[in-house]
Amino acid sequence: MIRFHKEGYKIIVIALFISTAGVLLAEKFIDIPWLVKAIQIIILVLLIIVLQFFRNPRRSTILNNDTIVAPVDGKVVVIEEVEEPEYFKGKRLQVSIFMSPVNVHVTRYAMSGVIKYSKYHPGKYLVAWHPKASTENERTTVVINNLSFGDVLYRQIAGALAKRIVNYAKEGDKVIQGTDAGFIKFGSRVDLFLPLETKLNVALGDKVKGGVQVIAEK
Repeated sequence: MIRFHKEGYKIIVIALFISTAGVLLAEKFIDIPWLVKAIQIIILVLLIIVLQFFRNPRRSTILNNDTIVAPVDGKVVVIEEVEEPEYFKGKRLQVSIFMSPVNVHVTRYAMSGVIKYSKYHPGKYLVAWHPKASTENERTTVVINNLSFGDVLYRQIAGALAKRIVNYAKEGDKVIQGTDAGFIKFGSRVDLFLPLETKLNVALGDKVKGGVQVIAEK
């Protein structure tokens, strides 16, 4: 059975109402049979897109303090050593995962630990793969203190279509690897900032599965 994320309930209800009304109105007011069918098919396709976007499949995470799992479904688009200016103010290993519109958009905690920092930043809506998206787009910054890795930072980053980031992390919370950390509505990318010595299990271009795939380890 398909599960949907709670952040999509309101939008799904509205989409169902509009779709039903559109199908019925097309049947009633348009006399050209092929045009009625075409409009109804388009409406149903749009509804299916909305439903698949908010799907929330169950994931079974193997808890391990010595591993980092993918926080989202998507494609690895950045692996590089960078200067992280907001929290660490020093060198970190950045791993960025891009989510296409067909990916599951649930954000999951990549590791267990305690939330040390959580901040929302309003910003621009550059395309998610833009080099400045990580520092200029609408985003949230969260730092988790983990027993093995120490402080690890992740960012939810809005893209050109995303206008709303949902972040459940609150400072002081104890969180569990693989559980729900938030959602990016029609949004696009998550960046991880790891210790430089972290061993990565992914390469550029790899597709990853949130909550289950180990992408790094001690």
